[in-house]
Amino acid sequence: MEYSKKEMKLITTLAKCEDIEDARAYYDKITEYGKKILKESYLADLSKLLEAFSHVDRILILRILMEKDRCVCELEAILGKSQSNISYHLKILENLNLIKGWKKGKFTHYSIVQKSLEYFKDLFNNWINDEIFN
Repeated sequence: MEYSKKEMKLITTLAKCEDIEDARAYYDKITEYGKKILKESYLADLSKLLEAFSHVDRILILRILMEKDRCVCELEAILGKSQSNISYHLKILENLNLIKGWKKGKFTHYSIVQKSLEYFKDLFNNWINDEIFN
């Protein structure tokens, strides 16, 4: 197999690592592994999930809604945040289908979408437990 200059430089570096007897064979093995994991279909969903949980307000909103459906004004009072701030985070969670909103009179109420929450929970648990790679 022919290797580019960049690949040869990396192979030379790998050869200096401990426990690597054949750097070229090892390079081939790990690049195949890289190709395999980049094709995993769950990555986009996992990335969206982690992005949703990247802000404490979204985690808190989910926690609150797990106990009881709430309207935006209730979330404002509980979190001590502005309506625009709460709405911003609700929109992100709604776009991921983790929550759903509905009109009740003048107010919009929100609840957890249990099926989606279970999907993301299973996805995350499988990733953490390394079951996806086996």
